[in-house]
Amino acid sequence: MPTVTIGFLGGTGDQGRGLARRLAMAGHDVALGSRDPQRAQAAASDLLGTLPDGSGAVTGASNADVAAGCDVVVVAVPYDAHEALLSGLAAPLAGKVVVDCVNPLGFDAKGGFPLEVAAGSAAEEAASLLPDSTVVAAFHHVSAVLLLDPAVESVDTDVMVLGDDRAATDTVIELAGAITGVRGIYAGRLRNARQVEALTANLISVNRRYKAHAGLRVTDV
Repeated sequence: MPTVTIGFLGGTGDQGRGLARRLAMAGHDVALGSRDPQRAQAAASDLLGTLPDGSGAVTGASNADVAAGCDVVVVAVPYDAHEALLSGLAAPLAGKVVVDCVNPLGFDAKGGFPLEVAAGSAAEEAASLLPDSTVVAAFHHVSAVLLLDPAVESVDTDVMVLGDDRAATDTVIELAGAITGVRGIYAGRLRNARQVEALTANLISVNRRYKAHAGLRVTDV
């Protein structure tokens, strides 16, 4: 696919930086967003130092500037910041593909568990807050630890991609496939994102039990 500029809202967190790093390695220009532009710029500078020659550019800016200036935008904030962030960015995100990888999870003494979301899922909530954007759910189960580790050359996992617009889901499937070792798999309409988001709690349990960074593989596809 042609290279595109990919923005990350909440891009200074581990998941945002990890995905940005791998997509920059694939040749895409990436922009890290934050409420604090200086923090975003510092994170971008640090990330740039971990990339091999030939990688795409890495910049940092405010979430609003990243939303306005990128072709595809990934939402990578904690769920408790999800609604407040997106409700203020509907205008700059209009007409764009917005990839939501947010997992609404809670934690207690027994471990992680999925939270109830009034809209059904974080991705559906994003779609309701961004009526003029095309929302796709993806990248929920990719380990940030593996994405950020320079010693890991290939990330062995499939990415389940959900959405209601075929062109948009195809775009995100291609982006996932640009990460070495990763394969994007169409996994249904956006209304089914709740199961995918909730499954993250199970993977957390797997990883704690086996001291791993487990992902998923879909067989016979």
